[in-house]
Amino acid sequence: MNETNSKLRYLSYGVIIYMLIAFSWWSVLLFIKNTDAFQAKRDLMKLGMIAEGVIASDEEFYRSERYLTLEKQYEKQEWMILGEAAVFVLSLVIGVWLINRGYHKEMVAARQRRNFLLSITHELKSPLASIRLVLETLLKRELSREQTAKFVQNGLRDTERLTTLVNDLLLSAKLETAYQPQYEPLDLADLFRELVQKMSDTYPQATFTFESQPDLPPILADRVGLNSVGINLLENAVKYGPAKPRIKVSLSTLNNRLQIDIADNGSGIPDGEKKKIFAKFYRLGNEDTRQTKGTGLGLFIVSQIIKTHRGNIVVLDNQPSGSIFRIRLPLENPEA
Repeated sequence: MNETNSKLRYLSYGVIIYMLIAFSWWSVLLFIKNTDAFQAKRDLMKLGMIAEGVIASDEEFYRSERYLTLEKQYEKQEWMILGEAAVFVLSLVIGVWLINRGYHKEMVAARQRRNFLLSITHELKSPLASIRLVLETLLKRELSREQTAKFVQNGLRDTERLTTLVNDLLLSAKLETAYQPQYEPLDLADLFRELVQKMSDTYPQATFTFESQPDLPPILADRVGLNSVGINLLENAVKYGPAKPRIKVSLSTLNNRLQIDIADNGSGIPDGEKKKIFAKFYRLGNEDTRQTKGTGLGLFIVSQIIKTHRGNIVVLDNQPSGSIFRIRLPLENPEA
């Protein structure tokens, strides 16, 4: 497929180069013909004026009104030829740029779709294989109550993983068309404090820190949506962090906006990727070599939910290493 696309691309370049050369050649010929026609008319006019006795020398001819009118007419024709050539070349350049841009977008989209299919296949196969193993073990062997409970817990955990994946897929589809946030007065300090506690229990290898400005005002927001935002960002901080990640969550107010900072000590995000990571299905690196689980939907969901709340999210560099995901939400009524 890539080889076919490359051949078509090179063929289009060849056609464009041929058109440029051909048009340049015809422009030169047109210029020469225009000059020849001007010289022929000039000489004919000069002979006619001498025969009529209007002029007696070349100087009088070149200063005559009839010659100056003829010269101006052919100068206009030269500018017309140059203008048409410039418009054609500009149109061709814009066409090449549009072709390149379209080709690049198509290749990026194809790569993202391929990466998504690879990641979603892995995300589905792993828990399904685990659940199948649990069921086959329970069917074929007689286990103690403790062993049975342990297997059932593993199966439930993988089922929860599949449920989360399906919910993310459904939510990402709704976000672009039919997502309707349910606004309610929300204490974000309590929400993120609970999330930090939940993540601390789920990921004991990670160290979570929570800080909040005292007396933060409540905001009108969608609890389910902002809960999803917090879970996605905190889980990413663990997944893409070192063996013992340190994550800090800070809440404060600034210029009538509520600010949420989620800082980690991972390897950070290159400047060229900081905006791309919020695109649907986009993931850093290549799916063939990437070891971290994921579908490329988490940050897309985060950015879309923040956008529906009329807020914004940016990625900053943490010191000495890592990233800071900074969210700012308006304190006033988002439905106003």
